[in-house]
Amino acid sequence: MTFKKVRPRKISAVAAEQIVEAIQRGDYAIGSKLPSEFELAELMGVSRPSIREALSALQAMEIIESRPGSGNYVLRKPSSADESDAVHLIESETGCLEVMEARGVLEPPVASLVAGKVEAEMLSALREPIDEMRTYAAENNFDAYFDADKRFHLALAEAAGNPLVTAALAPLLSSMDQRVYREFTRHYYLRNVEDLQHVVDLHHEILSAIEANDGETAFANTMPAGKPRSIVS
Repeated sequence: MTFKKVRPRKISAVAAEQIVEAIQRGDYAIGSKLPSEFELAELMGVSRPSIREALSALQAMEIIESRPGSGNYVLRKPSSADESDAVHLIESETGCLEVMEARGVLEPPVASLVAGKVEAEMLSALREPIDEMRTYAAENNFDAYFDADKRFHLALAEAAGNPLVTAALAPLLSSMDQRVYREFTRHYYLRNVEDLQHVVDLHHEILSAIEANDGETAFANTMPAGKPRSIVS
């Protein structure tokens, strides 16, 4: 047989493939700046979030680097294996925007539920990672900060006191460890110390609402990125 199975592909994977091919051809030399997200999206006819996901994968592989306020620059010339690895990395992980959307749907009602089940031990389990986040935010230590953030969300799921809720959220929260998701968050949502500290403040507001048995405020402060209040990270 000379035919191969046709399978759907993520738009971001195709975009990453094209960027890698352009660098391989020499269109963009080492140290040169790539077109802006807007320009890449226009040239490829895709959305900017898809471009961001593609760039995040290339940043995770250290093929390019993001310079705040400047843009994305080529770090090295990728091999054919890098091209394949970039595509595999994106296609093997859950889409960043899908993760954020799912968390936005599931986590706010959980926070509201927890606000009606206040217990000292549960409050301590939520407070500790917030304190760690504040310390790491001041140090601009993103990876340690992100690990503490994940512990907060896991503690929130467990505080619901319902094993079905915990089981439903656990796989979703484990996606926070994905390389592309972390790079996506690092470069587009939590880019500096101020962003990190702002999210810590929002986490603290959630904890305060839970302590006050205020489910409505806990729900509102757990809304996803793009909404008035956000702790999705």
